[in-house]
Amino acid sequence: MPHDHADCPGCASPDLAFSRHDHSHCAADVLTRAEALATAQGARLTPVRKRVLEILLESHKAMGAYDVLQRLAAEGYGNQPPVAYRALEFLVDQGLAHRIRRLNAFAACMHPGEAHAPAFLICRGCDTVAESPVAEVRAALESAATALGFVIERSNIEALGLCPACRSAAA
Repeated sequence: MPHDHADCPGCASPDLAFSRHDHSHCAADVLTRAEALATAQGARLTPVRKRVLEILLESHKAMGAYDVLQRLAAEGYGNQPPVAYRALEFLVDQGLAHRIRRLNAFAACMHPGEAHAPAFLICRGCDTVAESPVAEVRAALESAATALGFVIERSNIEALGLCPACRSAAA
């Protein structure tokens, strides 16, 4: 059952992916919310779609479609690329996963059902991906676009750097 994230300091934290936390709780909560959201939207979370989401939820790392396909094939779900691509496309369309363009990969959405357009903070050391709220950045982007008479239809903000653990290891 979904819980009040105000009572769960780790779930609300934008640095969740980069900090120690109960990942099984984190993943289980997101999966529960994703299942409820899919049902509410009248979308069908088929066994393969659910399994793809579970695979993405195993860590805060983005996975390429072929990595997902290899896992599905090893578990008997088939080894044809459309199996993985269709499931990933469904998850992205339903707001249950994000496409990380820099990595040509996908990551589970950690806030399914919430209206948000996060920036993705990508650690170049360990490939961990964190969703970060960026209302101020998006407002500045909208303002700059409006000043030029441009209407933004879609944007994807990705930043590459080092997470705290990789920075410590490099020091």
